[in-house]
Amino acid sequence: MQPFELVVAIMIADLASVPMSDTGIPITNGIIPILALLLIQLIISIINLKSIKGRQIICGMPAILIYRGKIDEKVMKKEKFTINELQERLRQNNVFNIGDVEYAILETSGQLTVIQKPEKRNTIPEDFGILPEYEGIPYDLVIDGKVMNENLKAIGRDYNWLVKQVEKFKIKPEEALVVTFDGKGQIFCQEKEGKK
Repeated sequence: MQPFELVVAIMIADLASVPMSDTGIPITNGIIPILALLLIQLIISIINLKSIKGRQIICGMPAILIYRGKIDEKVMKKEKFTINELQERLRQNNVFNIGDVEYAILETSGQLTVIQKPEKRNTIPEDFGILPEYEGIPYDLVIDGKVMNENLKAIGRDYNWLVKQVEKFKIKPEEALVVTFDGKGQIFCQEKEGKK
């Protein structure tokens, strides 16, 4: 959430609570300012989309706290960020040694993006010249005993096919807590506890 969005959300909550708490105040006294705030928020969003300078003024710019492995003290002071806060945010990103960080960027949302040094990053299949098989997304076929017919259609299957697949687990689809089907054609099935 951007800073202006947070301010708008707090102001809307405050404006909505006034007519609700005092029955003597007409409801329009809360609705009109809320609509005005929503209009202002819409205008600000349009400015953000259309103007880079406007976006920088309204939302701010990311700040690079660690640049090429070195902590930038000036930026840390400007952002009022302590070393302890930096270490805490790095730990939240599963980085436990400041020396392992190539770049640390404080985003406008307040999140810290961490890019580790190349030798400290986790390896990926591309590092070994391996091309993994396509996995796709898993589809929920049954959730809490309810068959998801739309998802069955999406994978080109029907209820009879589902019954045959779930029979391998010695249950019926309606007795399953969850049944999923992934891109490799594997089925995960777990039955509900206390099924009759």
